[in-house]
Amino acid sequence: MNKRNSKSENELLQSADATPTCETHLIHLDNVRLTQSQILPTNKAQLMAEIFGVLADPNRLRLLSALANQELCVCDLAALMKMSESAVCHQLRLLKAMRLVSYRREGRNVYYSLADSHIINLYSSLAEHLDEV
Repeated sequence: MNKRNSKSENELLQSADATPTCETHLIHLDNVRLTQSQILPTNKAQLMAEIFGVLADPNRLRLLSALANQELCVCDLAALMKMSESAVCHQLRLLKAMRLVSYRREGRNVYYSLADSHIINLYSSLAEHLDEV
């Protein structure tokens, strides 16, 4: 964990009220057994954490928000983001490595879009969640 992440987590922990805990230490074995078969496997949790790590960048989230509406070429994305094409390409490369975006060539232009409906749903769900708060 880098210093920036640990600082943010510490700020969140300090600003939150104390987390309530059980006063008795009674384990409900039926609940544990039921949930044990449904808990996320470690390897899948690791892959998901890597994807969320890539999404933990405001510029990459802004790129996803632009692509949630329509397919765009690198030039258009650079203009929208007010970034160089090189910087946009770097961000897109990371998103592509995590299979969050896909691309197609048309002549000399490269057009990017969100990889599939799961990515659109993930983005939309989180945006809606924040709108509710």
